[in-house]
Amino acid sequence: MAKRSQARRKNYDDQYADKKLKKASRNARKHQSNIVELNARYSGADTAYSTQRNNTPLKARTPAQQQYINAINNNALTFGIGPAGTGKSYCAGALAAQALESGEVERIVITRPAVEAGESLGFLPGALDEKFAVYIDAFRDILNERLGSGTVDYCLRHGRIIAAPLAYMRGKTFDHRTFVILDEAQNTSVAQMKMFLTRIGENCRVVINGDIRQSDIRGKSGLADAVERLRGVNNVFIHEFERDDIVRSGLVREIIDLYEPQDAEV
Repeated sequence: MAKRSQARRKNYDDQYADKKLKKASRNARKHQSNIVELNARYSGADTAYSTQRNNTPLKARTPAQQQYINAINNNALTFGIGPAGTGKSYCAGALAAQALESGEVERIVITRPAVEAGESLGFLPGALDEKFAVYIDAFRDILNERLGSGTVDYCLRHGRIIAAPLAYMRGKTFDHRTFVILDEAQNTSVAQMKMFLTRIGENCRVVINGDIRQSDIRGKSGLADAVERLRGVNNVFIHEFERDDIVRSGLVREIIDLYEPQDAEV
């Protein structure tokens, strides 16, 4: 009986000592502002670097962007060509997010040729989606902003948002439930562009973006070839941005002017 009593008392003493240690630790942390409790229910670090969702409707920043947005909304196939910084990718991504959220489409497909800009990245580890992720980070940021990162993660897991290299589009058909974006299209070959264009089904909405001047491939760009062939075709709109339409920054406009003098335009 005495042994049981001593055991209970020892257990009580241990619990009391443990509580005292925890209380002392909490009091010490109150006086150390440089300590962050990683398991705290709320921490500023949880949201400081996450993309804040933009709930405002997409609004054009230039008349050219408004014309581009109208073209995407009213045509089956829209080409957006022109210099960097004009909002080609952002407008297309934001409209795709808007269409998905409203239920107008059931799926977004984002693709581009897996071509490096003048340098070889070598072997990239991981599965296909991990290898290709580096090519579509810009679109991921756009979708995170318009839909929220949690929604984007869910849609990626459940096939509502698909991102894949252009080579994996062969054999697919884009139907009326799909919003398709082909970005960096200046890096497609003529054969690749033909393959992509023949995937388009009835009432599908397709946007093809690129800057013909920044092609990273040898030979004729599939984008330039398609623009020549499809100009004037019904339900196809070719929108050309100018340097004055650059909205990224005034510095970008000046840089492009220095690298691509106006008198060199064709």
